[in-house]
Amino acid sequence: MSNDSTTRGYLTPVGDGPAYDDALEQEIGRWISGVAGLPAEQVLPLWNAPQPPDQPDGTTWCEFSIAAVPRPLSQSNVQVSDEQSEQWTWEEIAVSCSFYGPLSATTSANFRAGMFIEQNNAELNVSGLSLVDAGAIKSLPELIDNQRVRRYDLSVTLSRKNTRTYNIRTLKSASTHYFGE
Repeated sequence: MSNDSTTRGYLTPVGDGPAYDDALEQEIGRWISGVAGLPAEQVLPLWNAPQPPDQPDGTTWCEFSIAAVPRPLSQSNVQVSDEQSEQWTWEEIAVSCSFYGPLSATTSANFRAGMFIEQNNAELNVSGLSLVDAGAIKSLPELIDNQRVRRYDLSVTLSRKNTRTYNIRTLKSASTHYFGE
């Protein structure tokens, strides 16, 4: 298998790429926890394995899911040295948050308001993410263990630039022949 452009074959990125999976969930979980004012153990990714135990009655907590969607036609290839090229892509990350418990309306409202505070945005930007938009808070009570539980949902759109590095070499010289006068 080739991993540079001097030989035939497929190229794969080298070095660290953008965070996905657990790393992205942890970063977004820290953001939700910090802005909403919830303890980290009460902010849970929806697709967690193993599934954590149910939160005790009377606890306000948040469950979230993430979907990363590349923006159409948002790719650029930039030769950064004689040895390497970078591929830049921009993607939107849709975050769906569900707040549960007795203070779920207050917590979801505080989270939505707090994400528009400049200092909170600056902290989010440190991780390479930017706030694009936040939707309306929707009340969607849920039946859990035969009990109605307060639930408030909020959708948030984030954006980020991804950089992947490939070993694509520049053409340093080539022989040319001119024909004619």
